[in-house]
Amino acid sequence: MKKLSLIFLLICLPIAFISAQELGNRVNEDESKVHQYTLPDVLMCNNGMKVKTVKEWESIRRLELLEIFSSQEYGRTPTEKMNVSYDVLSEDTNALNGKATRKQILFTFTNGKKNIEAILLLYMPNNVKGKAPVFIGYNFLGNQSVTEEKAVFASPSLHLVEGANSNVWTRGSQKNRWPIEMIIDRGYAVATMYYGDIYPDDKGLRDYSIVSLFSDYDKYSIHHDEWNAIGAWAWGSSRVADYIINNESKIDSNRIALIGHSRQGKAALWAGAQDTRFKVVISNCSGCGGAALSKRVFGENIARITSSFPHWFCPAFNRYAGNEANMPFDQHELLALIAPRHLYVASAEEDIWADQKGEYLAAYYTKDVYKLYGMEGLDSPIPPAINQPIQNDVAYHIRTGIHDVTDFDWTQYLNYCDKYMR
Repeated sequence: MKKLSLIFLLICLPIAFISAQELGNRVNEDESKVHQYTLPDVLMCNNGMKVKTVKEWESIRRLELLEIFSSQEYGRTPTEKMNVSYDVLSEDTNALNGKATRKQILFTFTNGKKNIEAILLLYMPNNVKGKAPVFIGYNFLGNQSVTEEKAVFASPSLHLVEGANSNVWTRGSQKNRWPIEMIIDRGYAVATMYYGDIYPDDKGLRDYSIVSLFSDYDKYSIHHDEWNAIGAWAWGSSRVADYIINNESKIDSNRIALIGHSRQGKAALWAGAQDTRFKVVISNCSGCGGAALSKRVFGENIARITSSFPHWFCPAFNRYAGNEANMPFDQHELLALIAPRHLYVASAEEDIWADQKGEYLAAYYTKDVYKLYGMEGLDSPIPPAINQPIQNDVAYHIRTGIHDVTDFDWTQYLNYCDKYMR
């Protein structure tokens, strides 16, 4: 009997695997084929009570939603304290032709037996009287990619990246995404770190991530709420905030904006939901598992993203692959966790994969939570025209172009932060 069961299992496993692949390949990019869906009421508590006050939101519903996203999508962030030391590798008060002070700080995370290193690249404006606000965000190709300044060190974990010697990873290769001089000229500091220093973006490199330092680490864990890369990147953003708040007197710890693009937009939203020190949270083209509504099943869907990037989410999220209709939550509830702080969601016209309409609607459906605080969300379920930003307490724009971060994006973010962080 046991032998027959084993044979049956071996026969069925390939079928199940093929079905999962097929689900991921069924990508809809036709708005007319979006099925009707029902979003959960962001103010409806698990016991059926409708939230009517800020106190009820903060003491009941907000905590319920944090639990949902911890157990069902991103995994549970450890409460265990991790030891970290900081070493200033270099400091130049005449960076960018005298406009900025540039510091490079080595973070060493340790559990006493093993170390993980990361480098924070920090630019602070020299022309600001008093303390400057700051943008915190990860870069994708190493600190050396965001500037042509030769004194900027390459990031520690680049040796783990196959092909890191190619032109893609060269100095200044992604400076278009980080217009540092523009940001400095507007009076803001910039703090960036290579995301691979915190969790190398590969399912086979979990042992090299900060996740591996925690006492309950199990390389092969498939526990339903096991945290993975997005959770780790979110955790790392909070550690950057720790450093700045406790060590940089020239930066205003009450004016910290967190920005993330694409997969880092997902991580920024999750970090902002958990850590209230981020006063502005910016999601740039974050798509599925970020700002876009999952229940629309448009563009990249859960089946596709969990099969392509199995190391991003917790195992429980896999149960919603091809099963979005039965999800008891959706991304508008994640975005609502930013309230009463300020939220900016941005899309690109050609970035159909990220479901621009789904990103807008998720931001729109946070309005009832912001209303509790006497704040103004987005006024209409109809998205704005291309290149016509809406900058209420909740902001949104869709610009011309592709999945990227552009000067247009940064100009809007700076204008928004001027409005709400000055």
